[in-house]
Amino acid sequence: MTNAKDWLEFGQKFHGHKCPAMPNGLRAGAAAMNKLGVERTGDSALQAILDLGENHCATCFADGIQVITGCTLGKGNITKTHKGKWTLTLIDKKTNRAVRVCPKAQAMLQTKKTEFFKDYREKGIPPTKVPDEVVEPLVQMVINAPEENILTVSEVFEYKWNEPAHTFNSFACEECGEMVVTEYARIKGDKKVCMDCANN
Repeated sequence: MTNAKDWLEFGQKFHGHKCPAMPNGLRAGAAAMNKLGVERTGDSALQAILDLGENHCATCFADGIQVITGCTLGKGNITKTHKGKWTLTLIDKKTNRAVRVCPKAQAMLQTKKTEFFKDYREKGIPPTKVPDEVVEPLVQMVINAPEENILTVSEVFEYKWNEPAHTFNSFACEECGEMVVTEYARIKGDKKVCMDCANN
């Protein structure tokens, strides 16, 4: 069983500040892995799909997911649908099984009424400037709450992930000299160049 509490300290170091959304991601990721009966991935055995968008509150949720599941931007096994929702679909590619986890709206709405949001974040104060005594109770509430109080976890369902092929083809741009993946090449006159140099 994966326990979100075991990842809290590392998650906060990775994320860079304390907030309730990153631990919420830890809890969601742990719930999904436990439901599927899988461990954190060191390769790309799992795929995380987040319904997050851009430039809205609580996207810190994604860092909790990355930390606990091992699905990362660098490995390419985490994607966003840009629907502006805080949900996770975690897929076990080996078995084509998946689960969807969604933080409960009522729990999130209660969090938004707290001093952390009202007196600090909504006024533009960076999370690193919020006093520990304001944010720590929220972190502890999220990390310690009974799962059924904060998360909705679906039953396991079938999900066939179409794995995009990885390429090892690359070249040095003939103008700037930077390395470029071949599939992103452009032709400029008689030169094979990167997109930046093609537009110059």
